Amino acid sequence: MTRVLVLGAGVSGLAAARLARKQGMAVTIYDESPGHRGLEQGFAVASGVWDPQILNGIELVVASPGFSERALPVVETLESGLPIWSEVEFAWRHLSAPVAAITGTNGKTSVTEAAAAMLDASGLDVSATGNIGSPLSDYAESDDDVLVVEVSSFQLRFIEQFHPVAAAITNVAVDHLDWHGSEQSYRDSKARIFMNQTASDLLVFDADDSGATSLAGHALSELYPVSGLNRPVGGGGPEDDMLVVGDLAIDLVDIPSQDPSHLANITVAAALALKMGASEEGVVRAATTYLPGVHRRSLIATTSDGVVWIDDSKATNPHAALASIRVHESVVLIAGGLAKGLDILPLAQESNVRLLFGIGESGRDLAEAAGERGRYAGTLEVAVEMAAQLAGPGDTILLAPGSASFDQFESYAARGDRFAELASEQTRGQTK
Repeated sequence: MTRVLVLGAGVSGLAAARLARKQGMAVTIYDESPGHRGLEQGFAVASGVWDPQILNGIELVVASPGFSERALPVVETLESGLPIWSEVEFAWRHLSAPVAAITGTNGKTSVTEAAAAMLDASGLDVSATGNIGSPLSDYAESDDDVLVVEVSSFQLRFIEQFHPVAAAITNVAVDHLDWHGSEQSYRDSKARIFMNQTASDLLVFDADDSGATSLAGHALSELYPVSGLNRPVGGGGPEDDMLVVGDLAIDLVDIPSQDPSHLANITVAAALALKMGASEEGVVRAATTYLPGVHRRSLIATTSDGVVWIDDSKATNPHAALASIRVHESVVLIAGGLAKGLDILPLAQESNVRLLFGIGESGRDLAEAAGERGRYAGTLEVAVEMAAQLAGPGDTILLAPGSASFDQFESYAARGDRFAELASEQTRGQTK
């Protein structure tokens, strides 16, 4: 009987543990927190300070994303010579459905959702999984026709055989240095999405993003470049008022958002869906109805004097925040939070940022970098109040933090919800 150690008693760790048990393996779960949920689900557990003796007799380690590649349990597993897989890799070995996989610094959730919607609209049984929804391990016995899997750099770091038929890299910018330790390690992890692909597989990438383009150049896959601005040669994107993907052309006026990032995401999703068997009719139906979830450039209010309030709390790194800022001509920016070791000061240098209100751990540095355009608000509540007082006609009050939320909120969603609540209070009776 194979003895497996699962690192982490969160959602993905428990899913991997359940799958291992179904496969007849002896499972132990390690999590630093005492009394973690592994015990109540009937697994052998270890907790507290890590002890390398926990590895005695273990034949395989499955690591949850909560354990960075520099965490002591991971480092000592690698030093021991034991195989260490991510939950995605472990699940992959027990799947029957073909996989389309999406990674990237930003946009991967929207692409995953849109591609799944296109396949569903084509009459296929499809699930969106991985870093979105339920863990991939929960689909080991599913009868889906296709699985659309969002994969993070954490999950890709420890794969060996994971092999998507179609894959996408939405973009690659510096992120998660606190987990990977270096920019190169982060990029190397992203590149692993295509490491097992062959010439018969598809790799879609954003031709406007230098990071994605650079990585794609090393792939053996069939390459398909896309753009949300202008259709690249041999690829997909806007051309003559149409969104073109292969032989399919969709009238741009029928797509709910003309935001270039949305058009790029829809193009990536369509290319993946068509490769996985979607019909043109299904792709069109989903492309003309799908909009990304809340906290992704979500319109909160437009006042009668022409001030627009936008919630992009999901912009948790500088790359995403800069892309959001550049959509608008005159920005009253609310930014800051837990920077995760990233340089967020370029946000303060954007020429279309008229005012900047810094919040959270990195807010003071941001406000100082913005010079006379900057104000340190500290909290989101104060920032919203100041923005409401100083914004004028034609301004967009934009929450694009460029940072994680965990210094002040439990999640980016909680931060976005609070912003929407505050914005609604400020604009009550003033909206169009």
